[in-house]
Amino acid sequence: MTGGGIGAGTLWLALALLLGLAELLIPGVFLVFLAIAAALTGAATLVLADLPLAGQLASFALWSGVTVLIGRRWYRDYPIETADPLLNDRAARLIGEIVTVEQAIDGGHGRVKVADGVWPARGPDCPAGTRVRVHQVDRGVLVVEPLAIFTAP
Repeated sequence: MTGGGIGAGTLWLALALLLGLAELLIPGVFLVFLAIAAALTGAATLVLADLPLAGQLASFALWSGVTVLIGRRWYRDYPIETADPLLNDRAARLIGEIVTVEQAIDGGHGRVKVADGVWPARGPDCPAGTRVRVHQVDRGVLVVEPLAIFTAP
């Protein structure tokens, strides 16, 4: 990509194709924006045959920024629907779970056992071994509440 002309433009378009294929193989919704930027730079290099390498790199950087900003805006305005919106939010998935107090909750603070891990917890005082329900998650701390005891009328 040293200089302008059809050779450099073709290399940019090949790079765009490779980035597009990489996005298909390793989906991350990011390489596609770089592929678009490379394609636009390739088109500009074909049209402006004597565009120097610095101009090509500046074009790629500019178009990369523009396409990433457009993509971020697009995904913010049109989020992807999923069957499991909490898939990558482990803490939020814990809400409603019943856990066991590992270190007594004393003065409102303690630790609870969740599966094979232990999390900091906040809630009413409870001795170790008490089963509690996760009510919410506040900055990595599980806010717990005692299990309701149901009695028949």
